[in-house]
Amino acid sequence: MRCGPLCQLLWLWLCLSYIEAVPTQKIQDDTKVLIKTIITRINGVSHMQSVSKYSITGLDFLPGFQSALSLSMMNDILETYQKILINLPSRNLMQISNDMENLQHLLQLLASSRGCHFTQVPGLNSLKGSILEASLYSTEVVVLNGLKAFLQQMLRQLDFSPEC
Repeated sequence: MRCGPLCQLLWLWLCLSYIEAVPTQKIQDDTKVLIKTIITRINGVSHMQSVSKYSITGLDFLPGFQSALSLSMMNDILETYQKILINLPSRNLMQISNDMENLQHLLQLLASSRGCHFTQVPGLNSLKGSILEASLYSTEVVVLNGLKAFLQQMLRQLDFSPEC
C-alpha cells in the first residue's frame, strides 16, 4: 500500500503541531528595541545635533501629536513618514528608511497576533513636488524631528498594549 499525499499531509501536520507561535510580548519587545534604534540613528545624523525647531510651510500633512494611538494609526503614520523618507535624497536616511520598513513589518505582525488587520493608507502622491525639492536640508530636519517625536510617543503607547 502506498502512502502518497495522505502520508505527506499527516507528516506535515505532525511537524506543524510542534511549532510554537512567537509570543506577542516578544514581538512587542522587538518593536520597542527597533524604535529605540531608529531614534538613536536619528540622533546620530550630524546636522540634527545643532538644530532647534524648524518649521516649513507646506508640510502640514505631517502627523501631529495624538493622545492615544491605535496600532492602525501607528501603521498609517509610519507609512506616511516612510513615503516621505523614500523621497528625500539624503544618504543619512537609507538605514533609517530600512529600519522603518522593518518596524512596519513588526507592527503588522504585532497587529495580526492580536487579530487586527490594516487597510492601505491613502497615498501622498505628489511628494516629489516643490516642498521636498525647495529646501531638502530643512525638510529633512523637520521630517526627522517629527518622526523622532512620533517614535517616542509610539514607544510610550506600546507599554499600554494599544487596540487595533
